[in-house]
Amino acid sequence: MAFLNTVLEPPSYGWTDKDGNLSKPTNGKIVKEFFSRLNVFKDKKNWLSFLSWTLVLCLAPFLGLFFFKYFTVTGLIVAFVYSMIIMGTHGTIWHHRYCTHGAYTFTNKFWRFFTQNLTLKIIPEEIYAVSHHVHHALSDQPGDPYNAQGGFLYCFLADVNHQPVARNLSEADYKKCVNLMKHVGVIPNTYKQYQKWGTIANPYRTIAGIILNWGFWFTAFYLMGGMPLACAVFGSAGVWAVGVRTFNYEGHGKGQDKRRDGVDHNRDDMSINQLWPGYVAGEWHNNHHLFPKSARSGFKRHQLDLAWCYIKFMSIIGAVSSYRDSKKQFLAEYCNKEAVTLQPAIALVKTKPVFVVVE
Repeated sequence: MAFLNTVLEPPSYGWTDKDGNLSKPTNGKIVKEFFSRLNVFKDKKNWLSFLSWTLVLCLAPFLGLFFFKYFTVTGLIVAFVYSMIIMGTHGTIWHHRYCTHGAYTFTNKFWRFFTQNLTLKIIPEEIYAVSHHVHHALSDQPGDPYNAQGGFLYCFLADVNHQPVARNLSEADYKKCVNLMKHVGVIPNTYKQYQKWGTIANPYRTIAGIILNWGFWFTAFYLMGGMPLACAVFGSAGVWAVGVRTFNYEGHGKGQDKRRDGVDHNRDDMSINQLWPGYVAGEWHNNHHLFPKSARSGFKRHQLDLAWCYIKFMSIIGAVSSYRDSKKQFLAEYCNKEAVTLQPAIALVKTKPVFVVVE
């Protein structure tokens, strides 16, 4: 816990106020911090945050071209499916369940690379995975990088203001940080390179990987449907990249306790299960906070989990060698208690009349 308390670069307004409570900066302070930490001319260690939002801006022209030049109803449907379902589910499969929690393992590096690049590469693994470990350790507490009690902007701009790795880690702590990412396939900087760039990821390798990924997918979609399809897909990916930054604010009740009895069984934080993120991305968030290392979080019959469907399919064809599935434990602990308690009483009622008749 001590390591996770210090692994992220604290914002200028701090994690806590003078009384030890969550620091709740004004929107003005949050925006000022955001632009300060995007400034690569001021500090080149801001490069990863700058790159992340630059990618979003690069996708904006494709969205404009789609709506004002290539718009069709079919294209709109494709854009919806790609952004809401494909991008959303891939984010759960790759960034959430694999990069952060290691809920499953690949048979070899090929299948890891295949899964990593199934969609446009927009969110750097480092920004997501390291900070998400902190989120689980300090959920809804000061230090949680996207604490919903801090407000909408506190969460929406967290990838720049709160999620980057700390820049003054000791060599020992840096090795621990790298260890959180060792299974992901990101070649880490040496400690000396980390001191220069402030990140685990190397800027040259990261940018080269994104160029190759975008080049491949643009070529593929262009060959399948020309500029209309390419613009629909790339533009919608930008919409997803913005929309996904709102999830944790919504997924933790907008800073309020919106948990429901019989629906949200985890009571250690304010996470809630929501139908829309659950169905389109397999993100049953309260279930996930109960069993974060499970490759499945849609435990109940109505909880469709497309991310789990992909992981299970990959296991069937031999691409995934192992996974954790906490469904049985969830059902036993949270859904079957009443049934298990009633079984002996029911048996007694059934057997007593028979005993009397025989006697």
